[in-house]
Amino acid sequence: MIRIENLHKRFDSLEVLKGVDLDIKQGEVIAVIGPSGTGKSTLLRCINYLEKPEKGIITIGDVSVDASKASKKAIHDLRMKTSMVFQSYNLFKNMTVLENVMKPMMIVRGVDRATAEKTAKELLEKVGLSDKLDQYPSKLSGGQQQRAGIARALAADPELMLFDEPTAALDPELVGEVLGIIRDLANNHRTMIIVSHEMRFVREAATRVIFMDEGKIIEEGTPEEIFDHPKHPRTIKFLNMFE
Repeated sequence: MIRIENLHKRFDSLEVLKGVDLDIKQGEVIAVIGPSGTGKSTLLRCINYLEKPEKGIITIGDVSVDASKASKKAIHDLRMKTSMVFQSYNLFKNMTVLENVMKPMMIVRGVDRATAEKTAKELLEKVGLSDKLDQYPSKLSGGQQQRAGIARALAADPELMLFDEPTAALDPELVGEVLGIIRDLANNHRTMIIVSHEMRFVREAATRVIFMDEGKIIEEGTPEEIFDHPKHPRTIKFLNMFE
């Protein structure tokens, strides 16, 4: 369903991604772990072309984009197949929670207002925010804002959901409510790539874990293989920090 081939990205002289290859099947939940600054978030941002890679091919479903000759239409078509949940929520401050979820459906997918409102209310109920429809983001807790962000991402009905450290900005007591929503999505076979430092959650929710270091995939496997029987010395050293 999703294939990433030989993906390279640099910022000036710093090479951040050094030839990443990855295949993802429909319904897989891929967790990407590794030290800070090793290219995990950049990988997500390249997949939906928030950052343009220098080299590599990204295929999602029937859309394939080669970085060496990417047209605006191909990039647009690729983005239409993904939704991203950011660590800093990125909600529109001047819109209510309901409007934040409705807008992507209306603008991106051309859904009429009545249908968008109905779907948005259903999604917000799913993430436990049906009592906050008319609130503005400034009136919500961090956990509530992130749940609204997840509902907004779901509103695009993406083939692939990308989560960039979705709990990083949250107070510890709010982490559980957001991870619970993501776990429910995983149980419903949503295809997802999640960058996270929450090792317990990764172990529970992921179908496959990828360990990245210095811009490369060093090791990958099931949660049991990575956490209980890691093979690469770098993976072992990293995981030892969490014991």
